[in-house]
Amino acid sequence: MRDWNVVVTARDKGYILTKKLLEEINLGPFAPTDFYNVIVMKVDDPCRFLEKIEEIRARSPGAFSHGVSRLVPAQHVFNFQSLEEFEGKAREIALTWVPALAGKSFHVRLHRRGFKGRLSTLEEERFLDDTLLDALQCAETPGSLAFDDPDLVIQIETVGNRAGMSLWNREELARYSFLRAD
Repeated sequence: MRDWNVVVTARDKGYILTKKLLEEINLGPFAPTDFYNVIVMKVDDPCRFLEKIEEIRARSPGAFSHGVSRLVPAQHVFNFQSLEEFEGKAREIALTWVPALAGKSFHVRLHRRGFKGRLSTLEEERFLDDTLLDALQCAETPGSLAFDDPDLVIQIETVGNRAGMSLWNREELARYSFLRAD
């Protein structure tokens, strides 16, 4: 599936249970990937999807605790073919969130699958953190990096040459524990 906007990661030995759960809830088409225990999905409305998943998780916590490790809908998705293209597109999206980050604590978290040796998780997180800190300083609304209980987290999921980005606040991260941004 090339046009996914949700990444689902199954726990060790939980792949079959996760697939079964996705079939039962039937919230959108899904497909396996070439990466261990990683499934991608396409949903119409990522925000509504979050609510539906939380309802299902509350009713059947065992299915999640034994199968699903992480389930992350993306607010923005893009394809890339190079490090430069990834950085350009990720930077463009991240900069749209500068008003939301104004005066707040945050950090960027990248979960990379593929592009090994060409896309460094730590370097890209640092690149976007620095880009946003600079933009916030220029806007005279400085923010700060925080890794313990930040106000906001920018979560990036890559599967091969496609990336999904989302901005989550502290309340969303607490409510939707399956996001597991860190």
